[in-house]
Amino acid sequence: MEFLTTPTTDLTYADVFLVPSKSEVTSRMDVDISADDATGATIPLVSANMTAVTGRRMVETMARRGGLGVLPQDVPLNVIEQVAGWVKRRHPVFETPLRVRPTDTVLDVLHLLGKRNHSAVCVVEGGTGADGTGEEEVFAGIVRREDCEGVDRFSSVASVLRSPALTFEAGAFPSLQEAFGQLDTAGVAYAPVLDGTALVGVLTPSGALRSGMFAPALDRNGALGLGAAVGINGDVAGRATALVEYGVDVLVLDTAHGHQQKMLDALAAVKSLDLPVPVVAGNVVSAGGVRELVAAGADIIKVGVGPGAMCTTRMMTAVGRPQFSAVLDCAAAARDLGKHVWADGGVRYPRDVALALAAGASQVMIGSWFAGTVESPGDLVADADGRQYKESFGMASARAVQNRTKAEDAYSRARKAMFEEGISTSRMYLDPERPSVEDLLDMITAGVRSSMSYAGASDLAQFRERAVVGVQSAAGYEEGRPVRQSW
Repeated sequence: MEFLTTPTTDLTYADVFLVPSKSEVTSRMDVDISADDATGATIPLVSANMTAVTGRRMVETMARRGGLGVLPQDVPLNVIEQVAGWVKRRHPVFETPLRVRPTDTVLDVLHLLGKRNHSAVCVVEGGTGADGTGEEEVFAGIVRREDCEGVDRFSSVASVLRSPALTFEAGAFPSLQEAFGQLDTAGVAYAPVLDGTALVGVLTPSGALRSGMFAPALDRNGALGLGAAVGINGDVAGRATALVEYGVDVLVLDTAHGHQQKMLDALAAVKSLDLPVPVVAGNVVSAGGVRELVAAGADIIKVGVGPGAMCTTRMMTAVGRPQFSAVLDCAAAARDLGKHVWADGGVRYPRDVALALAAGASQVMIGSWFAGTVESPGDLVADADGRQYKESFGMASARAVQNRTKAEDAYSRARKAMFEEGISTSRMYLDPERPSVEDLLDMITAGVRSSMSYAGASDLAQFRERAVVGVQSAAGYEEGRPVRQSW
């Protein structure tokens, strides 16, 4: 990457822009946006290890579309074991259906419909598995959202059950293009995929299209991949060992201030285990921090202090660094050592993701932006105007600290709560046009592909090499914003 003019100050994403260069890339679909950091991701996007962002639905969806979801460090090990096993059993192409029983109510259906970007739920009978995947399970039909309109909410599912207009047989599944055509011809937006009478998954037109464009992020056994975070306190080596045993494919050693001795000791303890997974560590914002974490055993360095929407660190402490410059500096240091960096925080638009990649990041971690989607763990809430949102909070907020220290005595918890550096509650509104994280992935990757084609880059390595960046004024940034109504 090179600058048009040498900057005289550190820069945020809003301070810079990309200059188009001569390109021999003939199609945006010809560029390869796979991460090159050995994590197995086929798109350079990571959902942040935040309680309000990443749960099992987010992990599953991110992996199916080629990204990586990182479970938070606060999640108990027994829950991680259950979630990891559940994710590994998901189909890499077919989406996981929402399930109800004939004896459930319409109210149950309406509640579930907010959990995924699906227009219907599947009805099953029998089944011995905890998640409805037992050998005796029998597919009985579907219930669409419109089937619940004008119906008493306590009516049974059996009373509104209907047969689907189209189903697919898993053992004789056509190509994704043919399946898309069949869905289009039938005029349906939702089709169960069956193995005899057993429900395997569901397919939607957008799902068929995406599965043809995005390669899933898989582990060495062909199952969906996932990451999990580890703190730097307590039995770090024990937790890391357990996570890998449960099937976690990427370990993230995470603390707000990564350039400290406790992090170096934690890294050394984890690397001494010789675990067969990449180890990410952070957060730092300087080349010196990168070099020390790499020397301690990190494969990937997480970059960013204070740029996140939920973070108050910069306002509380004045500590941090404008994110574009932090990524640029840290990526150069990591590259000299044969390592990589993730840009963590501060992205609000696809352009910011493209700029982070141009600056040298192998992947970009996104938190609050993904919190406002149907796949994030929170419940959907409607405000007074009927707009749907989910609550989000920072991982250094009083709310997060309270959850993290619940096993400690009251005095210790009260003392730690005084040092909060994050927002405890914030409304992340769902975009009515893009309510799913899959919709956001579509938009972000489309922007990244276009950015790379403008730079004449066929992969991320070329993008970092060929990108030309200019510095702009606030007016220059404003000039590039679309205008949705006349002035």
